[in-house]
Amino acid sequence: MKIVSVESHILRIPLGDKTFFSSQARFPERNSYLVRIQTDTGLIGWGEGGQYGPPEPVAAVIDHVFAPKLIGRDPTQPVVIWEELYASSRDFGQKGTYIEAMSAIDIALWDISGKAVGLSVAKMLGGAFRQQVKAYATGCYYPEKYDDLSQILNSLREEVKGYRETGFDALKVKIGLLDPPADAERLRVIRETVGPNVTLMVDANHAYSAATAIRMGRLMEKYDIQFFEEPVVPEDRDGYRRVRAENPIPVAGGEAEFTRYGFRDFIGGGCVDIVQPDLTVCGGFTAFIQILALANAHGVLVIPHVWGSGIALAAALQAIAIIPPLPHTANPIPFVNEPVVEFDRTHNSLRDNLLVERFEVVEGYVNVPQEPGLGVTIDTDVLNSFESW
Repeated sequence: MKIVSVESHILRIPLGDKTFFSSQARFPERNSYLVRIQTDTGLIGWGEGGQYGPPEPVAAVIDHVFAPKLIGRDPTQPVVIWEELYASSRDFGQKGTYIEAMSAIDIALWDISGKAVGLSVAKMLGGAFRQQVKAYATGCYYPEKYDDLSQILNSLREEVKGYRETGFDALKVKIGLLDPPADAERLRVIRETVGPNVTLMVDANHAYSAATAIRMGRLMEKYDIQFFEEPVVPEDRDGYRRVRAENPIPVAGGEAEFTRYGFRDFIGGGCVDIVQPDLTVCGGFTAFIQILALANAHGVLVIPHVWGSGIALAAALQAIAIIPPLPHTANPIPFVNEPVVEFDRTHNSLRDNLLVERFEVVEGYVNVPQEPGLGVTIDTDVLNSFESW
């Protein structure tokens, strides 16, 4: 079996009146980069790469640098191809766009490999510890008019009630756009609305200095926060260690880190209690299994970051399926020693409508696809419509 074509697909959906803010930016659209790899046997693999910037740079790397190296290769050797692509680009591509491009390719190659032998990616990687995964809702972003705190608080009450009504009992809240007392007030209202039995997490999207993050951690300790995600910028390893040492809430991070080398230093350097590699960013499945081994050896729980299309979610579910409980117990508990999956609640047709299959949260859980490869199928009519914007 040989690779005969590598095609880039850039998808966009304008959000219109559903536009929202994180601490870092305004989001007027959802976009994704997908790669389609076809073989001479007719098997097709899909991968996704990059989540945080424009998709065009990832497409350029694949179209002009990596695709020529893939034509004629055996797609059932994803690890070999990963190492060769990395070696060919390490002088200028150890992080960022080149690794995101490799992530897309790697996910697609594992998709093909699973389809070739009739096994899911999880089974290809050694087997699944679970067939369904506890889901948590990511929400409580900021509206366009984020300067009206009273209006924000009223909207938050209705928003979080909706999450409870749709079956979520775990919620990650965005913080960092407002000053710490205002965001602490948002958390107070959310905790009062959902009650004591809902797990709350926060995500600052690296909005703070270490000193401010420590202050914020102390302000929100009373609201029983499960973890504090990306408190400082990804490059600030000393800041991560300081926040972890001086703030009372467990620290999570890693969505903007790359390959086994970056995670070796991030995990081994004592930066986090929970590490969050994104399959479409860190280097795909090939990098993920190496990162998982590093985290396991250091006693760090792995909860992958998810943001993107249905392909990104399918890849994350296959990866989460193979994470062993850490440490092993007879009764694994989500967030304690059992991994969970992120289910963003902003409008995302790229996830909800792109696939023939539908990911549904039922009683707080999402099923891991069981069909070969990623276990999902692209709806080509929908794909074409998302490319036409």
